[in-house]
Amino acid sequence: MQTRVSEMLGVEFPILAFSHCRDVVAAVTNAGGFGVLGAVAHTPEQLEIDLGWIEEQTKGRPYGLDLLLPTKYAGADEGGLDRDTIRQLLPAEQQEFVDDILRRYQVPELPDDLSVFGRGGALSISPKGYEPLLDIAFAHKISLIASALGPPPPWLIERAHGSSVVVAALAGTRVHAERHKAAGVDLIVAQGTEAGGHTGEISTMVLVPEVVDAVAPTPVLAAGGIGNGRQIAAAMALGAQGVWCGSVWLTTEEAETMPAVKEKFLAATSRDTVRSRSLTGKPARMLRSAWTDEWERDDAPDPLPMPLQTALVAEAQVRIARTASTEGSGANELANYFVGQVVGQLDRVKPARQVVLDMVTEYVDAIERLASQLEAAAGS
Repeated sequence: MQTRVSEMLGVEFPILAFSHCRDVVAAVTNAGGFGVLGAVAHTPEQLEIDLGWIEEQTKGRPYGLDLLLPTKYAGADEGGLDRDTIRQLLPAEQQEFVDDILRRYQVPELPDDLSVFGRGGALSISPKGYEPLLDIAFAHKISLIASALGPPPPWLIERAHGSSVVVAALAGTRVHAERHKAAGVDLIVAQGTEAGGHTGEISTMVLVPEVVDAVAPTPVLAAGGIGNGRQIAAAMALGAQGVWCGSVWLTTEEAETMPAVKEKFLAATSRDTVRSRSLTGKPARMLRSAWTDEWERDDAPDPLPMPLQTALVAEAQVRIARTASTEGSGANELANYFVGQVVGQLDRVKPARQVVLDMVTEYVDAIERLASQLEAAAGS
């Protein structure tokens, strides 16, 4: 599976694994792929610990880091908002709506020693939040930095290139991809609407060849709806030089996915996801649950812009997670997480290494099958 991307990153397989779990990142990298740690919710202290651990486990093998670097968010003009300001910007209507959900589903309050988490939790999406993370990342041995929302700022691209770090950016439209190329990124991830997390409305099958043609010769990774070797072969046929996968790792042995949510993933079909603004304020594909249904009610208030929505629901999500493992509970009904439509393929727990090897084996089988069909056609 040698492509421009595998050569660029120095890996055996151009399979990039996005995960918030350091164990998954290390396992995929050690299996010949390329693990990418999603660090938007990390504190600088947590990131220092996790990157050190990954490097200890992978022993010099390459890995990367993913952050949200949006240009449009509440407080962008001020360079970001501090936690106290965020709390003050949460409208009473939305706060009352969340309180009502928790009350009707009988989700217990947090113990006093955890209540300090409170409303006001935030993602590191502004320079104030992500620059300390970048300082730590560049002090380590990352091989790639990816922007999941928006083009990376010029200073970041310059800094990355000065450290021989590949810069990637995710795109949900051709226009976004062209903007990334103009900014000077090295690698573009064309992410179709099937993908989990923040995603647009164009399908992978349509988006990938559009982006490949628009940004050539910049290499493209396909993302969205890719969880096995046949789907990797399809992505390569569309012109991609590799794949970016996230959802498929959520049911691996190493994943830190909440047990109640992992069970839901294993039972879900490809129809059981929805694009919702209910967790972050931007459209993101996630498992449909009572939580997303509540936010889709006709009388529901509009979700707040990023990062206010995350702050609004932070305490609620912690409360739900603490008791979601109780079957039949309201918390269990509400529990959900970001996941793509490929969740319908995830029917058993496997080690991340096995997922990589199964992908490669099935990819080879698919390519050989296509080759035999060409040979048969040529001989007829």
